[in-house]
Formats: sequence, structure tokens, C-alpha cells
Amino acid sequence: MTRGKVILNSDRLNFTLRRLCYQLIENYDDFSDTCIIGIQEKGALFADRIVSILQDEMGLKVDYGKLDISFYRDDYRRRENPIRPSETTIDFLVEDKRVILIDDVLYTGRTIQAAMSALQHFGRPAEVELLVLVDRRFNRHLPIRADYKGITVDAIDEAYVRVEWKPEHSRDQIKFYSKKVNS
Repeated sequence: MTRGKVILNSDRLNFTLRRLCYQLIENYDDFSDTCIIGIQEKGALFADRIVSILQDEMGLKVDYGKLDISFYRDDYRRRENPIRPSETTIDFLVEDKRVILIDDVLYTGRTIQAAMSALQHFGRPAEVELLVLVDRRFNRHLPIRADYKGITVDAIDEAYVRVEWKPEHSRDQIKFYSKKVNS
């Protein structure tokens, strides 16, 4: 496997997570009429961290759900291997709530488009904002932008950004590869 370059180590990643939480608190105060939805699978791992900091360290109560978008993707019929969907766990309606949609990496925008379509099954939100850990500035296919972002990476063509979380990986970090590698 190609060795990637670490662009955000564990300490800097933890600092970035806390900065994002403080930005959310500035805009959402006590999170009344607000919910957080993590996009399965990798966005939900990131959302788990954000919600944990908000609830466990900062003492806030946050409605939190995880959204599977497998069958809302525009490429699900084109894949060679069958899709293995994840579980959607949203035990509340998003009707008239402010929704913070969370994903790990914003690239083409297609994942976010699929998430917005899937989200409609849980009501009509008053507002939807997007929080991403990594914003890949180039190669966007759709006019989607992040309202909150951890870092911005200028990655083009075959370059790949991978977020690694413990315990699946040896440490929490973000790596940059000059070409796509197996996740």
C-alpha cells in the first residue's frame, strides 16, 4: 500500500474537533430545535466524536441520528459489487428543526445530495447546514458548500484524503495520498 502523508495528526485533529464544537455552540447555543445527523458510515464516525464532545465534555443535550444514503446515491446501480447498506437510526422527526448534517470529507457533493434526499423522509427541516472535517476544494460536481469545516485540502484528480479513527486504525489522523488507495 502507498504510504500517505499525514496532514493532520492526532493532537491537531482533537484541537480541530473542539474548535468545530465551539463554532456550533456559538450558532446553536443549547441546541433546542436542533439536531445532528451523521452520514453513514464515515460521516457518522466523525459525528460520534462531535456529539461525544458536546454531550460528555460540554454537558449539552443533542438529538443525534445516523443516516444511511446507500439507495439514494446516483451511482448505486452502477457498482460492480452489491451495496451493503448501513443502519439508519433517527428516532425523531426533523420537521421544523435546524439540522446539522455531518460528513467526514466533502468532495464531489454527491454524498450530500443523496443525504438531503434521504433526510426528507424524516420531515421538512427549517434549515440544513453542513459540517465536514475535510473540504476538498477541487472537483466539486454540485454547487454544495460546507458551513463548517475542519480543514481545506487542495486535492485534484486521483488524489485521495482519508480520515482514520481509532480503534480501527492505530491513531486518529488525516492522511493525503497522491492516488486512491483501498480504504
